[in-house]
Amino acid sequence: MLEAIIVPAAGQRREDQGPLAASGRSFGVYEWGGSGPAYLHVHHADDEAWHVLEGTLRFRLGDRQVDATAGTTVFVPAGVPHTYEAVGTARYLIILTPRLRDLVAELHGAPDLRQHHAIMRRYQSEVLE
Repeated sequence: MLEAIIVPAAGQRREDQGPLAASGRSFGVYEWGGSGPAYLHVHHADDEAWHVLEGTLRFRLGDRQVDATAGTTVFVPAGVPHTYEAVGTARYLIILTPRLRDLVAELHGAPDLRQHHAIMRRYQSEVLE
């Protein structure tokens, strides 16, 4: 049986609680820190979103740059070129489809950036630079 997941506010969480990770059929929500890939890329079939909990994420959306501070939500529809980096220390929720979750897992397992082009193509995504 599937159950809802309730995550207490930061000040109400137990010290032994790890980062949030919840996957459903159509999307998952994961608590992360750090930056995304350094290169501009596009997902042709999947939307993606972030909600900044602490710090700042700097997004590059095509030729536009946006700083998203704590409390900001960024939604990037399929087809929009993007990348992001943490400015200092940042903590955020990332909302991914199952395909993007699998893509990210495979990219993390392939530290050689030359492999990323082929990996992205397998997941209906593309490295743009």
